[in-house]
Amino acid sequence: MTVSGALAFGPYPVDPPVVLAPMAGITNVAFRQLCREHGAGLYVCEMVTTRALVERNPKTLRMIAFAEGERPRSLQLYGVDPVITRKAVEMIVDEGLADHIDLNFGCPVPKVTRKGGGSALPWRRRLFERIVRGAVEAAAPAGVPVTIKMRKGIDDEHLTYAEAGLIAQDAGVAAVALHGRTAAQRYSGTADWDAIADLKARLDVPVLGNGDIWEADDALRMVAHTGVDGVVVGRGCLGRPWLFADLAAAFAGRPERVMPALGEVAATMRRHAELLVAAFGSERDGCTDFRKHVAWYLKGFPVGAELRRALAMVSTLTELDDLLSRLDPAEPFPAHTLGQPRGRTNSPGKVALPDGWLATRDDDSVPEGAELPDSGG
Repeated sequence: MTVSGALAFGPYPVDPPVVLAPMAGITNVAFRQLCREHGAGLYVCEMVTTRALVERNPKTLRMIAFAEGERPRSLQLYGVDPVITRKAVEMIVDEGLADHIDLNFGCPVPKVTRKGGGSALPWRRRLFERIVRGAVEAAAPAGVPVTIKMRKGIDDEHLTYAEAGLIAQDAGVAAVALHGRTAAQRYSGTADWDAIADLKARLDVPVLGNGDIWEADDALRMVAHTGVDGVVVGRGCLGRPWLFADLAAAFAGRPERVMPALGEVAATMRRHAELLVAAFGSERDGCTDFRKHVAWYLKGFPVGAELRRALAMVSTLTELDDLLSRLDPAEPFPAHTLGQPRGRTNSPGKVALPDGWLATRDDDSVPEGAELPDSGG
């Protein structure tokens, strides 16, 4: 199956039509560079909060670092206050901090939804419209495209995706991405690709689908099922940055897929750690951040518990080199893990919301204390 590479966000073509979803603590400059070394697409940095950006929180400013040559520079904002969101976008435009802005209306984390943010926000349609329209207007003078990412709704009784998509389109967004789960589902169950198809049928702007893309062939199936213009990949690439090579091949109609032996995986792990050390400016900090990735890289490989544990406690690149040298480089890729979920999985649950949030859809007031003062998961 060959898919046209016609997707673009404003002046920026996205070819293949693949977007790396922002993931807290994961999609930093090092991981994005590693993924780009394996395949093309658009790679979004970790979500940052509008208030923290406007107030120049040092951690937030570090999080929006981009590698030299990284284009387009894609930044995701989380905000609940239309005024602060507009100021954040104006700052990005005035200081040339990014080439593309994505607005987060999909986060299901309680600390976000209980403030009325993330996947809770589209329920308040007037507030949602003010945020999106203000961001688009602030970005327009510089030609910076604004997109949104959202979920189906709060829960099955409070779906928002169809109306929110139309509101965003009318406000002038360049594209809309939909994760086919509600906030109440969190990361449980299966993604509703029928909802993604429904949204695609309703909108004229490009629609991207997100949810349960574990392999490149899943992306092709989603396109065939929903008609979407592109896909958003999150947990499927954890410990597998070469998935982007598979996606590029799949969208070009080529059959090859990357199945690295353990020696090649070890080399990728070393490269990831090296990039993290450079990004953090500290060998210890970079190696400490790398630890969370070890289990994902080694998923399905017959590596003993003691060696796994040691790798997940590394503090220096020399220590990492020594431990990686103990792996069997000829061990073939564990094909039985293909198609399996990766990263966090959890049970569905009640969504934390501000008091009285569901009572009205047309209240556009900003919940008290809604704006988070710092960024990061």
